[in-house]
Amino acid sequence: MCTAAAYHTKDHYFGRNLDLEYSYRESVTVTPRNFPLPFRCGKTLETHQAIIGMAFVVGGYPLYYDAANEKGLAMAGLNFPDNCCYNPAQEGKDNIAPFEFIPWILSQCATVKEARPLLERLNLTQERFSDQLPLQPLHWMMADKEECIVIEQLKDGLKVYDNPVQVMTNNPTFDYQLFRLNDYRMLTKEPAENHFADGLDLDPYSRGMGGMGLPGDLSSASRFVKVAFTRMNSVTEDDSEMASVSQFFHILGSVEQQRGLVHLGRDEATGKEKYEITIYSSCINQEKGIYYYRTYDNSQISAVDMHHEDLDGKTCVSYPLITEQQVKWVN
Repeated sequence: MCTAAAYHTKDHYFGRNLDLEYSYRESVTVTPRNFPLPFRCGKTLETHQAIIGMAFVVGGYPLYYDAANEKGLAMAGLNFPDNCCYNPAQEGKDNIAPFEFIPWILSQCATVKEARPLLERLNLTQERFSDQLPLQPLHWMMADKEECIVIEQLKDGLKVYDNPVQVMTNNPTFDYQLFRLNDYRMLTKEPAENHFADGLDLDPYSRGMGGMGLPGDLSSASRFVKVAFTRMNSVTEDDSEMASVSQFFHILGSVEQQRGLVHLGRDEATGKEKYEITIYSSCINQEKGIYYYRTYDNSQISAVDMHHEDLDGKTCVSYPLITEQQVKWVN
């Protein structure tokens, strides 16, 4: 399970939690403008916009989980089993494999508005990257400074939803997730008021009672409600970069998964018990092209600035994640 969010202060921020029971040794990867991007059913882009994001790099090719380009357009792919329906290649469509979708959009679009016409011609195919890597059922969130949308390919076609809450989790489909927020109209950040019955004096014995009923379990539907409430009521101390980044990680932290709470059985190969955890959380400053992250075992925030790299280069640059806890001793 995963969670994605966008957040705005003086700048615009985009990121996600990756919740899994294993890691693919992902790394923060910068794809420069002159790195050739081949597409299985199309031409190779020899030049394009530079991209920074989290990727599993295989044979020099970045398989992006989440990323932003130098213009500030950002995307993330999240698990979407059972509902996702990829198609065979179709005549008259832009046939793009799911692993190509993020670089296909970010290499050539600066805004969501520019991406919309491409989505009208898009067919996400059944092609996997290799025989060793399974085809992942995904849906995607895309955001720029003005808009946020969700893209889902279902049995009845490709759906593009406007996303007013600017968050996304996993199943069920986005339209249902958004509709379900109607069940939580009574939630408030303000102190709770007594509406139980006339003439009955009830005591608000604690702060935060306006949020009673907010889901606290780790299912994707409950995480959607909780992160939407958290994100839409979130306030930063000021509009500075560090305050904004810190607050963004607190938003994602409201739905992070701790080891032991989601048990997935025993790994037959190792004999160890498997648990889903938040492997990493990310935050991209879309204006500055800075990729911030922290990992499950390292709560210190690390950062990679795409503009410190040669963006006119021809080779991807990757930075392995710092996964061991970093402690700043003060005595």
